[in-house]
Amino acid sequence: MRILLDTHTLLWWLDGDRRLGKRARAAIADERTTVLVSAASAWEITTKARLGKLPGAVEVAGDVSACLRSQRFDALDITMAHAQRAGSLPGAHRDPFDRMLIAQAQAENLPLVSNDEIFDRYGVVRIW
Repeated sequence: MRILLDTHTLLWWLDGDRRLGKRARAAIADERTTVLVSAASAWEITTKARLGKLPGAVEVAGDVSACLRSQRFDALDITMAHAQRAGSLPGAHRDPFDRMLIAQAQAENLPLVSNDEIFDRYGVVRIW
C-alpha cells in the first residue's frame, strides 16, 4: 500500500505525539507500506518554521529530505498536473498546502493520512 502523509501527521509521527491516530500509526509503521511526503509539506514546514508558527519543527525544516530518509519515507514531487489540479479544485478551502495534498491524493490515487475532515469533502480516502 502507498499512503500520503498530511504535514501534521509527519510532524506528529516524528515527535511520537499521542494525537496520532492508532490506524494512522499502524499504517505508517507497516513495513509493507510506502510512505510518501509531498514537497508541499516541506514547503509548509519550512515556511511556518521561518514565521515562528512551528517552533518545534525548526530542525526538521533545516533538512526535510534527511528527515524523510531517516524514516525511509519517499518524497512526492509536485508535477504540473498536480499544480493544475490543485488550482482547479472547487470549493472555498483556501489553504494552498491542503489543496496540493488533495490534488496529489486524487491524481495518484493515494489515501491521505490526516485528522483533518476537510479532505472528506474532496472524495479523498482518509486514514486516521
